[in-house]
Amino acid sequence: MPRAGLTEDTVVERAAELLERNPSTDLTLAAVAESLGVRTPSLYKHVDGLPGLRRGMMLRAKRSLGTALARSTIGRSRDDAVRSLAAAYRSWALENPVQYGLTVSAPEPEDADDRAASEAALEVLLAVLAGYDLRDDDAIDAARFLRSALHGFVSLETTGAFRLSADLERSYRKLIESVVVSLASWSRS
Repeated sequence: MPRAGLTEDTVVERAAELLERNPSTDLTLAAVAESLGVRTPSLYKHVDGLPGLRRGMMLRAKRSLGTALARSTIGRSRDDAVRSLAAAYRSWALENPVQYGLTVSAPEPEDADDRAASEAALEVLLAVLAGYDLRDDDAIDAARFLRSALHGFVSLETTGAFRLSADLERSYRKLIESVVVSLASWSRS
């Protein structure tokens, strides 16, 4: 007796919601099925077991983050685009801290969907960096630098590692301003 309207997307979305609500609990197909009001075997029509569900959540998270980054940079360039992208990155990660962890792995080479989701986010990053006339290896180096700065701060923040009294907003702004200054002088270094 599958619930009307049950799709792979609804199953994956519910699993992601459950994971965000209860990050310390192991996600099971039974828990997802129960929350959807169906029996566990019904989920196999939509996902390939727990590995398929986890893959679906990873793809959903990468696509969602990529979309947020793309939207944040529309009509912006250079410093303004970097600031906006950085704000969107942090905001998305803080709103989805558990799913954020699913976005950081490199794509599996044999998984076309994973590659496409990862490449879409990378294209946004490279488009922003193109505003600084960065191409080829310089663009890759700068992309790694920018991603490392954003990921490092966000990872520490989402795990509660920042316990000193200084304002986190101020610290993040200073980090991003340092990134902007570095990118502006990148091609001369």
